[in-house]
Parts: sequence; structure tokens; C-alpha cells
Amino acid sequence: MDSIDVLIIALYIILTLSIGVWVSKKASKGLDGYFLGGNSIKWYYLGLSNGSGMFDVSGTAWMVGILFLYGIKSFMFMWMWPIWNQIFVMVFLAAWIRRSNIMTGSEWILTRFGDDRAGRASHLIVAVFAVVAAVGFIAYFFEGVGKFMTIILPWDLSWTVGQTLLFTSAQGYALIIIFLTTIYTIKGGMYSVVATEVLQYLIMVLAGLLVAIYAFITVSDAEITALIPAEWKNIFFGNELQGFWDGKLATFNELIDTQGYKMFGAFIGMTLLKGFFASVAGPTPSYDMQRILSTRTVKDAAYMSGFTNLVLFIPRYLLIAGIVVIGLVYVAPAMAESGSVTSNDLEMILPKVINHHVPVGIKGLLLAGLLAAFMSTFSAFVNSGPAYIVNDIYKKYFKPEASNKHYIRASHLASFFVVTLGVIMGFFADSINSITLWITSALYGGYVAANFLKWIWWRFNGWGYFWGMLAGLIIATLQFLLDQNKGNFEAGSFLYEAANIPAIYLFPVIFLFSLLGCFLGTLLTPATDRETLKNFYSNIRPWGWWKPVYKQLREEGAEVEKNKDFGMDMLNCAIGIVWQSSMILLPVFFMVRDYPKALLWFAIFAVTSAILKFTWLDKVRKYKD
Repeated sequence: MDSIDVLIIALYIILTLSIGVWVSKKASKGLDGYFLGGNSIKWYYLGLSNGSGMFDVSGTAWMVGILFLYGIKSFMFMWMWPIWNQIFVMVFLAAWIRRSNIMTGSEWILTRFGDDRAGRASHLIVAVFAVVAAVGFIAYFFEGVGKFMTIILPWDLSWTVGQTLLFTSAQGYALIIIFLTTIYTIKGGMYSVVATEVLQYLIMVLAGLLVAIYAFITVSDAEITALIPAEWKNIFFGNELQGFWDGKLATFNELIDTQGYKMFGAFIGMTLLKGFFASVAGPTPSYDMQRILSTRTVKDAAYMSGFTNLVLFIPRYLLIAGIVVIGLVYVAPAMAESGSVTSNDLEMILPKVINHHVPVGIKGLLLAGLLAAFMSTFSAFVNSGPAYIVNDIYKKYFKPEASNKHYIRASHLASFFVVTLGVIMGFFADSINSITLWITSALYGGYVAANFLKWIWWRFNGWGYFWGMLAGLIIATLQFLLDQNKGNFEAGSFLYEAANIPAIYLFPVIFLFSLLGCFLGTLLTPATDRETLKNFYSNIRPWGWWKPVYKQLREEGAEVEKNKDFGMDMLNCAIGIVWQSSMILLPVFFMVRDYPKALLWFAIFAVTSAILKFTWLDKVRKYKD
């Protein structure tokens, strides 16, 4: 590590802390100011903040690995998350969510199901979901950033007392970075989070541009053409994913065969199925939801969500593609010579390129950018998780009447509690990985059906929501337990076969069981109070099966218009997915010097942008809050 690189990182940390503490005074006015910035932050700052929060280190390392191995087709792996839920949010969900004028995702549930026992059951399960997810992801970040910084930085931060190792060097790095990030996040709430994330976004973009320029200068067109097979740049696919590497790099084909994506046609089918329902379900109760609720108006919420897509993908994939180009030329031959390539080798491409193939100065900026990526994602979870503890649990059930100063102090303690619990879990890295997988697969698997129905079906009630989420959670947890114990089952047995089915292919099963819980919970219990439904429908104005509620409102003389935008919204979502894909493929094709395809995807980006201007943006401009 050169002294210039160390100086760049140190300056970045000092600047981040200074900005975070400087703006913190605005957060002391109350919970609304602390968690939502008083709904006074401009939409483009929130959009930059939201994009920065999605630009995490672990995800970047994973994307580098899959693009390196699979080529252009790997952008479709992102649909597992699914990344185009941001398109659905942009097109219609942001407006629906923001019209509620509340503070958290679980508080939003009360506007849908009311404040009776059924509403509170659904409200509580969402609050618990949000807190557990925040703790789990903090533990995941603790493990990931520590290992990453240990690979990059030369100092040994382990601490031993006598013969007892208190923490490893990786844990030492993680503790320092988490401590620094927690200071400004707890101190300033949403104001500090947004201010520092805008700075962090700018650093990440600068790092990405410099790496892309460096890769473009140091690696020639001829080197890229000779190294990358034609199939690497082919976006089309068949039912099975065939290995396309040859010569010295043929060993990469063995890894392609063992990673679980072999049946590529079926895999894409499942990601599309899951992606649609997960996207209509809306954002999970975390930092993305908080950004929507923090906007000043419904119009700003839609603007912010669209801007997030625009600012995130092109700079991120310039960085990823630049790292991959350098890795293919300088790292791939050594990997292939080892004779055996594993998934861990793919995860090491990013730190290897940074360590050995990036010049002084750019290395420091890149490390500052990746550190910024970690800090922005971490701070977003630290801000969103405690909002549910204080606003949805403590304030609602324990201390409904207190001063703003009291709630701010409670928010500080809740943030400290969430971070501390996440760090403690992170110290048990060997076991926390399985817990994190449970959170991301089981909790999110049980989330989809109930949150899909809450928008579109008037009869769906709080008990249906509660039992639907719980049913999906139970089935997804059983799948996880089978996966963890598959080594104990006899080959050829039913349990062995079930345990070896990739989780993505079991989504229909989890979804159907969750739907069953939703329908039984709804039809076996009374409907939600009509006044609650009328208030929700007249305020949020969703499309779907709301005819009885709409009819009653019209009979009572209410001036409410039926939402007839389903067809146009779905068309805009389809166009938006192509638009989003163009922002991923354009920088990748440009970096691998396939200029005709880069030009084609630039044209697609321009055309889809123009279409969305008329079909989506012009409609948003007419929103009345």
C-alpha cells in the first residue's frame, strides 16, 4: 500500500465523518426528521443516496465473478434479486407508497388493514421482519468488509491477550469501519445518511471511471478479441448453458457445470416468475422504502425511483467491466494453470486486480470507493432498522406519549442495539453465513405472496397477510434445513433429491403455500373494516379487484376515479426492464470493445428513454399530491 493510497483513504474517512456530523443538527427535531429527514430532502439527493446504498462491496465482487465466468448472459442472474423491482417502483409503486404519508413499511400496513388485532398482527410481523433482516445484514457486512480489507490492507489488527485471541485482523478492520460509520449514522439519522451517501456515490463514480479508463488504455482491442470467446458476448441462450471456454482456459467450463445454472432456460423462467410477483409486492421494509417515504411529494417519490435506476447501473458496470477486462488478461491465465477453479477463486478476482494490477492513486480511489460502497449500504440499514424498533414497537406499544427528545434518544439506543447485535453475530462468521442465507431466502420467500395481494384484492385482510407470510416462511425454512443437511441423506432418496433442488426452482412451491395461507387466513376471518378500506382506496388509488369498495364510495358521493392504468403500467414496466438492461449491457460491450453491440444498446437506451418520457414521465408530472 503506497502512502498516496493511504492518504486518499484517510482523507475520504475524515471528509465523510465531517459531513455526517456537520448536518446532524437537523435530525434533532423529531422522529420524522431523524428517520425521514423531515420530508424536506430533494428527490435527486435521495436518488443518489438510494443508488449509493445499492452499490455494495459483496455484490460488486459477486458481479465481477459471474461476468468474468459467464460473460454477457450473467446480467440475467441479477433477475434473481430481482433488480427490476426498481422499475415497478418507479412506474407506479413509489406513488402508491408515498401517498400514505407514514414513516415505516410496517406502519404503512396499518393504513391497509386497520388498527385492530388483525392489523396489529400484520403490522408486528413486518416490523420483526425488518429488524431481523437489518441485524442479519449488518452481520453479513461485518464479515464481508473485514475479509475484503484484510486482503487489501497490509496491517495486522488482530488482538491477543495472553493466549486468548480476542479478534482476528479481519474483525479488527470491520470493527473500526463499522464504528466510524455508526458515529455519523446514529448522530445525524437520515440527513447524515443522505449527505454522506451522495459524497460516497461521487467517489464510487470517479473510481469506476478511472478504472475503466485505465483498463481501456492498458489492454488493447487485439488482446480482448483474442482472449474472449464469441459466446462470451452472446446474449441469447438455449435450454442448457454450455461451456464455451477453450485452450488453456477450458478449465473454467468445469465450474460452469457445477454452479447450478446449467438448466439456463428453466432458471430464467423461474427468475421471471419470481421477479414479477416480487416486484409487484413492492420494496421490502428497509432503506429503499425509507427513501420513498422521505420524499417531499408523491411526484418526487416517482422521480427519485426513476433517477435511482439512471444513476446506478452505468457507472457500476463500467467499474465491474473494467475490473473484469483487467482480470481476464492478467488473472485468468494464472487461475487456469492451477488446474481447478472454484467459486472462491471468482470472489478473489476483485481484490487480486486491485492488489496487483491497478496503479498508485487509482488504487487508493478505488479502495475509497469500495469502502464508500460498504459504508453507504451499512448506514442505510442502520437508519432503517431502528425506525421499526422505535416507531412501530416502542412508541406504539410501550411509550405512546413522549417528547421528541426522548424518541431521538431511544433511536440512538436502538441503532446502537441493532449494530451491536449484528457485530456480535458477525463474530460467529462460520454460523452466521447460514443464518444470513435463511434471512435472505426464507424471510424474503415468505414475503412475496402476501405483499402482492395487499395491493390488488380488497377482501385480503390482516390475518390473511399474517398467515400468508408465516406459511411461506415455514416452507422456505424447511427447504433451507433440507439444503443444510443434504450430506446426511441417502443418494437417490426423496429427501436427497429434494435437498439438491436449487432454491430458485422451489419458488413456485413456497409461493403456492404462502398463497394458501393468505386465502385461508382471509376467508376464514372477517373482512377488514369498510371505512379502513375506503380510506385506503381513495388515498392510495391502486388498480386490481376493488370494485365493491369503489362502488360504495361512488354511492356515497365520493369523487374518486377508478385506476385504469394497469395495461399502461405493465407496458411501462416491460419497456423499463429493457431500458434498465441497456444501462448494464452498454458499458460492458463498450469495455470489451464490441463497438457495434455497444452502439446498438446505446440506441435501445435512447429509444426506451424517449418512450418512457411520453408514457411515464409526462403522466408523473400531472400527479396531484
